[in-house]
Amino acid sequence: MMQVPSGTQVWLACRPIDLRKGFNGLAAQVADVLRADPFSGHLFVFRGKRGDYVKVLYWDGSGLCLFAERLERGRFVWPPVINERMRLTTGQLSLLIEGIDWRRTVSVELEYRPALA
Repeated sequence: MMQVPSGTQVWLACRPIDLRKGFNGLAAQVADVLRADPFSGHLFVFRGKRGDYVKVLYWDGSGLCLFAERLERGRFVWPPVINERMRLTTGQLSLLIEGIDWRRTVSVELEYRPALA
């Protein structure tokens, strides 16, 4: 799994796209469909129609990086197409890349305990 710098936002494109697109095609998708800057340093996640392949576009400060993941069995869990984009946490992205249903995981609320003086 790649390390995501703190403060980096993860944007998921809800609609499937043609994954034959490379750097320039995906950067255009980010600008046109997601209404975001592909050179912002945020992660942009795309999925193909079959659902077993994702690509992640990322600007690292010196150039665009393109990461790909294909599941041998099963499909990536994707939200219904209600909006064009959806924001994920880095933890949800990790689960998504592993093929785990990231929608069903919730963080446990920590019990507040004041420090003893």
